[in-house]
Amino acid sequence: MSDDTFRSVEIERTSVGTYVARNVRGGTISMGTGEDASFTPVELLLAAIGGCTAVDVDHITSRRAEPTRFAVEVTGDKVRDEAGGNRMQNLRVEFTVTFPPGTDGDKAREALPRSLQQSHDRLCTVSRTVESGTAVAIAVADDAPEA
Repeated sequence: MSDDTFRSVEIERTSVGTYVARNVRGGTISMGTGEDASFTPVELLLAAIGGCTAVDVDHITSRRAEPTRFAVEVTGDKVRDEAGGNRMQNLRVEFTVTFPPGTDGDKAREALPRSLQQSHDRLCTVSRTVESGTAVAIAVADDAPEA
C-alpha cells in the first residue's frame, strides 16, 4: 500500500484494562473495559460508524446551510452467536438534523437524504468495511529485548 492509503493507530497499555489510542497526528483517546468513563472498544466502533457518516453528511449539507442541530445516535446489540463468539448486530445510525428556515435551509433539507445514501453506498469507509466483512489479521511482533 502507498503512504497516501495507509492508516494506523497505536494502542498503549497504561494499566490493567486501561489503554490510550494514539494517532500519527498526536491525538489520543482513552479506552478501557467500561469500568470508568473511558470508551470501550465497542463504543469506539459505534462512534467510528456514526462519525464517518456524520463527516460525510455534514460536509455535503453544510455547504447549503449551517445546521441549527446536528446529532447522531448509533445503537446496536452486543450478542454471543451460536458458535460462542461476541459480535454486534442490529446496528443503526440515526440522524437528527435541523436547518434554519429559508431557501438555503430548504436546499440542505433536500440534500440530507441523498447525502445519507451517498455516505452509506460509497463514501463512509468505516460502515462499508464493516458491511463488507473485511478480514482482520492478528499477529505478534517479533520479541524486542527487554529494557
